[in-house]
Amino acid sequence: MSDEHQTWAPRDPSAASASPGDDEGAQGAQGKAPGKKGRTKRPKRTGWRRLFPTWRMVLGSVLVAGLLLVGGFFAGYQLVDIPAANAGADAQSNVYFYKDGTVLARDGEVNREKVKLSQVPSNVQRAVLAAEDRDFYNQPAVDVRAMFRAGWNTVTGKGKQGGSTITQQYVKNYYLGQERTVVRKAKEFFIAIKLNREQSKDQIFEGYLNTSYFGRNAYGIQAAAQAYYGKNVEDLTTAEAAYLASLLNAPSAYDVVAHPDSKPAALSRWNYVLDGMVKEGWLDSGERSTTEFPVPGEAKPSTGLSGQRGYLVQAVEQYLTGNGIIDEKTLATGGHRITTTLDKKKQDAFVAAVKNNVTKKRSDDREPDKNVRVGGASIVPETGEVVAMYGGIDYTQQYVNNATRRDYQVGSTFKPFVFTSAIANDSTTQDGRRITPETYYDGTNKRTVQGPQGSTGYDPANEDDVDYGQITVRTATDKSVNAVYAQMAQDVGPEKVRDTAVALGIPKTTPDLTASPSIALGPATASVLDLTEAYATLANHGRHGPYTLVDKVTKDGTEIELPDRKTEQAITREAADTTTALLRSVVEGGTGSAAQAAGRPAVGKTGTAEEDKAAWFAGYTPDLATVVAVMGQDPDSGTQTPLYGALGLDRVNGGGVPAETWAAYTEAALRSSPAQEFDLRTAPGSDDPQEPGEEGTDTIDGPDTPGDTDSSSTPSTPTTPSAPTTPATPAPPGNGDGGTGTTGDATGGTDGGGATGDTGDGGTGTGTGTEGGTDGDNGDSDGDTGALGGGLIEGVRGAREQGE
Repeated sequence: MSDEHQTWAPRDPSAASASPGDDEGAQGAQGKAPGKKGRTKRPKRTGWRRLFPTWRMVLGSVLVAGLLLVGGFFAGYQLVDIPAANAGADAQSNVYFYKDGTVLARDGEVNREKVKLSQVPSNVQRAVLAAEDRDFYNQPAVDVRAMFRAGWNTVTGKGKQGGSTITQQYVKNYYLGQERTVVRKAKEFFIAIKLNREQSKDQIFEGYLNTSYFGRNAYGIQAAAQAYYGKNVEDLTTAEAAYLASLLNAPSAYDVVAHPDSKPAALSRWNYVLDGMVKEGWLDSGERSTTEFPVPGEAKPSTGLSGQRGYLVQAVEQYLTGNGIIDEKTLATGGHRITTTLDKKKQDAFVAAVKNNVTKKRSDDREPDKNVRVGGASIVPETGEVVAMYGGIDYTQQYVNNATRRDYQVGSTFKPFVFTSAIANDSTTQDGRRITPETYYDGTNKRTVQGPQGSTGYDPANEDDVDYGQITVRTATDKSVNAVYAQMAQDVGPEKVRDTAVALGIPKTTPDLTASPSIALGPATASVLDLTEAYATLANHGRHGPYTLVDKVTKDGTEIELPDRKTEQAITREAADTTTALLRSVVEGGTGSAAQAAGRPAVGKTGTAEEDKAAWFAGYTPDLATVVAVMGQDPDSGTQTPLYGALGLDRVNGGGVPAETWAAYTEAALRSSPAQEFDLRTAPGSDDPQEPGEEGTDTIDGPDTPGDTDSSSTPSTPTTPSAPTTPATPAPPGNGDGGTGTTGDATGGTDGGGATGDTGDGGTGTGTGTEGGTDGDNGDSDGDTGALGGGLIEGVRGAREQGE
């Protein structure tokens, strides 16, 4: 048949599966030219190859993604325009309220002063570039690699890191806002590109220098120069410029005047900036080696933040930014209405208590009085609300908040945490006796702490080098005996003690919170607010939740979400309540007896920092936990100073001014509330009498030496603990602490041997007869009322104990 008469017919489906030898015939049947082969079907992928995409799939995906990115870029570039300056460019004030709605403070007008780039010296410009964007003048508006690197570091847990150029930061400061959203970041990307095409690098850099926030309510490099160094920008040194540039990374956190504990971090950032200038050839290495850190001057806050208002606002801001509720720069733009947890009546009561018990006792004629500072905080245990705080004499005169600073040792106020840990961990002494309030310890002065392998080499001295001999934990707590508590920390385990303190509320990052026997003596430098939170946990039967300073925040009518306050049983109720029961006697007849003036059931602990640079009283009622600290600091140099001779006293200890201030505040704060009794559930057997350690147990008082008699040898039944010996150096005349009386005669009557003084502390006497009487010597309402006691056990203490 000719081609002219052929008609089209469908392909035979069987042809595709024909054998190779049938190709020609199959194709001939389909009208194909003889000898021309058809396309064979690709064999299916089998085995492990099925798990991976083909190269065609990969190429296709890449092409599609590329097209989407290119299309998205052009669409974004066309749709996003450069907007007008945002409201943040003309920032408002924030308004702070007490919990009852009364206005607490306004944070003042924004401090901003624009300057031309030509007014900013090259060394200042280069310091900022070294800190924020060293390739600014040589790179595009956005650094894609840096953005991806910052994102990757954040995702992989290396911390949030910036990937923005100076152009992007300027766009965020001036045109957009500080919120962290994908939409804002996308807008920032496109606006930066457009702005880079419309403005020169110098114009952008000038705008950045004038809109950046440097802390201290200062916007722009000129305002910052005045706020930190009291000079114009053109007069800044390279060292000062490097410090201001460092602040851009964390404005308030690197203010070494407001936060002395942040100096190491600030120094690290300052060195980073200077080293960067050397690396870029902007600073001579010789000049760099001689550059010293330029400590900024004291802040000069707005008079609207005078008195306590500035301290309270500062603490609230730290709470908001520290808990991630509001970014620092966003908060600085203003417009927020912030209702705090502060109670105005209690706040006023705290101020009045400090005024009557501290401020009025200061005299211009006494040099040490100029160094006296006071910090205080008060928390409701059940809710964690901070209801009052005392930060200092006046925020406009003394910038550092004494309630939140972390650079003074807490002293013996830490000892209750050691005992709490002992109960929580069911700890025992080195010779296997369970630790309770009635456990006997050796209170010998400078007794070496003993571990499982013998001496640890640590031999802390007691207050005034007093020897106490065998005494119970209860007595050691009342008298704050260092030798006993250092050994107890070793018995419990220093790591466990540290863990307990952290569980109660002491920050784990607290300086000198070291796991060693010395932890018991309180070298840690927790803040007044930190310590209040921990004592509030004890008052709340061991349930802990972080403190809160903010009740509500709104902006433009929209409420900002606050984190839920979650509480947990940090330690057992039995451990917390047993500690509370132990601390009763500190107030009833120990070193904290002045706290009885609160007029309601209360417990507490006194404390003194090394070299008497701070004195503390930390205590609580069932419904309010409060800490008061009196600190010594030279107002000119900022160095910590001992409190010897301050307020007309030979020395300031926790049982004096701090406890008296605590009592005055607590009485006034709770005056309208009925007194509550402590509802305690103590550990079983915690009040059972115990016997001293067994005879010849070296781990009680250390290894024997030739000729020594083991001081732990005791009869099988508890006997009267040996009376402390008189310190080698008697108290000086006037305002002295009562010395220790000698063992009494058959009637057990002894007198404390302190010299006559207006506020002298009553000494402790111990009787061995049928009536153990004690009498503090001539103290003005201090130790003058010794009472009859059980003569075979121990003479009852006077109204106030010697020392801490």
